[in-house]
Amino acid sequence: MTQPNFRTLDLNLLRVFDEVMAERSLTRAARNLSLTQPAVSNAMRRLRETLGDELLQRSGQGMAPTPRALTIWPAVREALQQLQQSLTPNEFAPATATSTFVLAMADATAAELMPGLVETLEREAPGVAMRVVPLSTRDPRRLLDDESCDLAVGYFPSVLADLAVNAQSGELPPFLHQRLYDGEYVCVMRKNHPLAKGPMTLNRFCAARHMLVSFSGRPYGFVDESLASLGRKRQVVLTVNQFFTAGRVVATSNLLTVLPRHFVRVTGMAEELVLRPLPFEVSTVHVDAVWHRRSQMRSAHIWLRDAVLRAATKAFAQ
Repeated sequence: MTQPNFRTLDLNLLRVFDEVMAERSLTRAARNLSLTQPAVSNAMRRLRETLGDELLQRSGQGMAPTPRALTIWPAVREALQQLQQSLTPNEFAPATATSTFVLAMADATAAELMPGLVETLEREAPGVAMRVVPLSTRDPRRLLDDESCDLAVGYFPSVLADLAVNAQSGELPPFLHQRLYDGEYVCVMRKNHPLAKGPMTLNRFCAARHMLVSFSGRPYGFVDESLASLGRKRQVVLTVNQFFTAGRVVATSNLLTVLPRHFVRVTGMAEELVLRPLPFEVSTVHVDAVWHRRSQMRSAHIWLRDAVLRAATKAFAQ
């Protein structure tokens, strides 16, 4: 194994290596670094010659790192991040910033978080704007990868499972996450609904007519998965893509729906609705903020993540 002379090593090569490892693509790494693809290829060739290792090899449509690349990457990335943070510790000044952040989240999540975020903007960052776009998927990685949003907030079980697998395999996951709060889902119906009196049994739940909130429009969700594991199913007669719409429809019909308990209190419709525990077990709904690793050390993004966490902490302390 080649022992490189650190005194003569071009440290710019490590920055290129870090980006290529994160993206597993010379093209995307070149875009992120504002370089041409030939320049990135040349930098990787020089680093391979210095280290005496191929580092990355073609694998299908992407690039697969060698064992040595996987071994040295965490140390390289951490060193680069520490250097960046040391050189630009005060790059983002909220009081004078005029940035715009794009957040992807469902309306129920926005109803909880945005009041606190607006207070933070008014108090700390009057020139900063935030734009909330609808979350139409349980996997926001494409949105984050192509920079359609800066931060996605929601329930992303499959994404977190994939990131855990990445971490266990020794890879640096391309996306990071932070737990904001845990949500409890309940059965919701209008006041004076025929099922509002008496216990909500599994039989009564399955015999009722239901409305489902589905971001994708698919008439099947985690409630249906839980019922299927019991050999049961429900009749979904209406599918909508917003929690507020679901609350309004349920308040004026005989349909049942399943909503986050915390959401009902901010709808303005709490007095019109009755909440009942679900008559079967469902997994805890963890609400996380997810972002692309390339944003991890950007001071503006650090401030954004902290502001979102503070808003969530305040909302659920009430």
